Amino acid sequence: MTGAPDFVLPTDKPEGPTSHDVVAMARKALGTRRVGHTGTLDPFASGLLILCVGRATRLSEYISGLDKTYEATARLGRTTDTLDRDGQVLEDRSGWQDVTEGMIEEALGAFRGEIEQVPPQFSAKKVDGVRMHHRARRGEHVDLQPCAVTIHSLQLLGFERPNVHFRVRCSSGTYIRAIARDLGEALGLGAHLAALRRIAVGAFRVDAAVGVARLGDEYAVDRARIDPLQALGHLRALEVDDESAARLAHGQKIRLDGDVPSGLVTVANAGTLLAVAEVDDGVLCPRKVFVS
Repeated sequence: MTGAPDFVLPTDKPEGPTSHDVVAMARKALGTRRVGHTGTLDPFASGLLILCVGRATRLSEYISGLDKTYEATARLGRTTDTLDRDGQVLEDRSGWQDVTEGMIEEALGAFRGEIEQVPPQFSAKKVDGVRMHHRARRGEHVDLQPCAVTIHSLQLLGFERPNVHFRVRCSSGTYIRAIARDLGEALGLGAHLAALRRIAVGAFRVDAAVGVARLGDEYAVDRARIDPLQALGHLRALEVDDESAARLAHGQKIRLDGDVPSGLVTVANAGTLLAVAEVDDGVLCPRKVFVS
């Protein structure tokens, strides 16, 4: 494989395998143990799963918090314990035959903007150090407090009774299964998530991702891979000279010239990512260094 061994790799996960399964496939295909991902997809879901390879695994936390975009299908009239199609059916209700697009549009209006969302019982959320899906499988029920999330956009794509197709762009930590649940309750019918595909994470797009089946194809991987500096393009970038680069490599702070706004930045030298750092009162403080 050409290029540096440290990179970010958008992949297109098919329905079926877990996110960990895809990481295992990538480790085998790329010949390295240093592979991680920036945010799971449920086994029944497909779409964009961003892998980090080599030292780029240390970038995960700066990508995982980006906004997500999904295309999804909610099935009206049926509820499940997991809120998705893989769960056990709890109830079937009639009445979805009479639902109109206008009724759905009106109901969706309540889920746009900053909202409070109750996480699913089957979720990765931890309560007293134990993930909720472990508690749920043991038959435990916990009254979870609602969490603040932001729904930047929520668009009805189509309605083929009893299936509601929609696209949503949301803040990290939003549960699309919960949107399906809450839509069903707003209509008085119940619902579960029947299909889910992640099409974007921040500026990353599934259209530019490599298929899991082609992880062993060097040409396909080279075409899809993203340089670490480019992958952090959502952060402000600073370029430093060779002397400052050498100091950063040793984890030293640097006093900056001029009025540089405070906050998280990438630091590069000659187009290569040196560090992720924080500017604090005109001082550049390295948080993660990527060069020896």
